[in-house]
Amino acid sequence: MTRELICNALMMALRCRGFPRDVMVHSDRSSQYCSHDYQQILRRYGLICSMSRKGNCWDNAVAESFFHTLKTELIYSEQYATREIAKQSIFQYIEVYYNRMRRHSAIGSIAPVAFENRYKMLA
Repeated sequence: MTRELICNALMMALRCRGFPRDVMVHSDRSSQYCSHDYQQILRRYGLICSMSRKGNCWDNAVAESFFHTLKTELIYSEQYATREIAKQSIFQYIEVYYNRMRRHSAIGSIAPVAFENRYKMLA
């Protein structure tokens, strides 16, 4: 994925969640996540960067698991005719299926949106 696509995805996620502050954002050490533009967005919106150490994916197991899941459940089985189609497909997968319907064992076998809503109710 390109730096621009990653920055756009982060901005889209922030908009969807009302620009929360002091939220940890997990990623790997790929160049797009280390880029000035991406890091600037994190700083501008008061986000906490969580990036695994070089050669140590265990620091960021959740992010590594997400990217593996995205690739195996969607990307590897598709052949996108255009980048726009790919972006739409990935957005649908993440925002409609992964975040709202897919159960995640790390958070009590519920969808992330349900988990997030529970947390908001407790705060």
